[in-house]
Amino acid sequence: MFEGLSERLERSLKVLKGQGRISEINVAETVKEIRKALLEADVSYKIAKDFTTTVKEKALGQNVLTAVSPSQLMVKIVHDELAALMGGETATLNTKPNPSVILMSGLQGSGKTTFSAKLASYLKTKQGKTPLLVACDVYRPAAIEQLKVLGAEIGVDVYAEEGVLDPVKIAKAAVKLAHEKAYNVVIVDTAGRLAIDEQMMNEIANIKSAIKPQETLFVVDAMTGQDAVNTAKAFNDRLDFDGVILTKLDGDTRGGAALTIRTVVEKPIKFVGVGEKMDALDVFHPARMADRILGMGDIVSLVERAQEQFDEAEAKILQKKIAKDQFNFNDFLGQIKQIKKMGNVKDLMGMIPGMSKAMKNVDIDDDAFKNIESIIFSMTPAERENPSILNGSRRKRLALGSGTNIQEVNQLIKQFDETRKMMKMMTKGGGKAMANMMNRMGGRR
Repeated sequence: MFEGLSERLERSLKVLKGQGRISEINVAETVKEIRKALLEADVSYKIAKDFTTTVKEKALGQNVLTAVSPSQLMVKIVHDELAALMGGETATLNTKPNPSVILMSGLQGSGKTTFSAKLASYLKTKQGKTPLLVACDVYRPAAIEQLKVLGAEIGVDVYAEEGVLDPVKIAKAAVKLAHEKAYNVVIVDTAGRLAIDEQMMNEIANIKSAIKPQETLFVVDAMTGQDAVNTAKAFNDRLDFDGVILTKLDGDTRGGAALTIRTVVEKPIKFVGVGEKMDALDVFHPARMADRILGMGDIVSLVERAQEQFDEAEAKILQKKIAKDQFNFNDFLGQIKQIKKMGNVKDLMGMIPGMSKAMKNVDIDDDAFKNIESIIFSMTPAERENPSILNGSRRKRLALGSGTNIQEVNQLIKQFDETRKMMKMMTKGGGKAMANMMNRMGGRR
């Protein structure tokens, strides 16, 4: 996500590295490079020019404190302006009415049906809602079946009327059902087209008029670049939607749509799709996205994901086991499962400041822990409970049983021992031990 833009901005900001002060000459050179970076990321010329003009004015108007270098100051200015360009504040969904109605719009192939299911899953798991998915795409072959399959996967009911070709009638009937039953959110998936056409616009406008949704969301494929922005404008002129959803932001996208769509349509980006799985959905935080673009990571989102998987009761039991030096491979396996629930490992690593660049050419897939799990699953219950009995012959057996080699088995046991020692040190030393460990990790002695 934004890898190319991040690299280009980093190169742009290097102009000021080592400079003792900000001057009109070095600022002009820096903003010229920033403008190039934005244009290469598929940002329109006007928006790129306006952006860099604002950055230049703010940089030249600043009195640089002795504690802040010119390059640090420029990074802060660029960060703040990037966040403002993408909307500034985090936008939320209006789901207060009971039931609340959310209408999905967008072109065919934008990921509208998949996102509808992702949103239903998000509202169900994160907000405790009882959503109803509504299949109003009556034209695309297998669209209704696709929504039913996704609904079954996430445990959400799907309303569909086989053979009925009037999406307005289907949408009205679904909203009526939600009032009668226990559904408190209705998500209406509508038909898309390969291009904007009058029939499509009339149909979705009629659906909106009939069901009066609290939220009309426009779903757009981020990989289409400036075409996404133009399409959004055409939809907004007709529908006056409430927010934008950017899908496929994990793909090979230059990021122009994410940066400029807010300025063009004056509507906030509310969510981004970052993968194919049903939980690959993130609330869009402009400031956090600016952090990631500038290589600062996104620790807040990382902590939030960790907290979602955190079980206080289990943590207390684990803490006691660590203190008594009883942490074993069953516990280790449990920690791996929690990490996997947090999402894609490479994406998680990218949230750590400075790691995004380091992880650029590292291929980490969803099966990153497969070999580790295979080795642990090959252990007997006694070996998992008491790792100290894992002698040479047992390790050979584990390698054979897990389809790995003896080096991988030895490496896992070494990692486990180091993890156990570190966790025990943190338990004994508390905050001071943690601070010391962080200092060592940061290269300070």
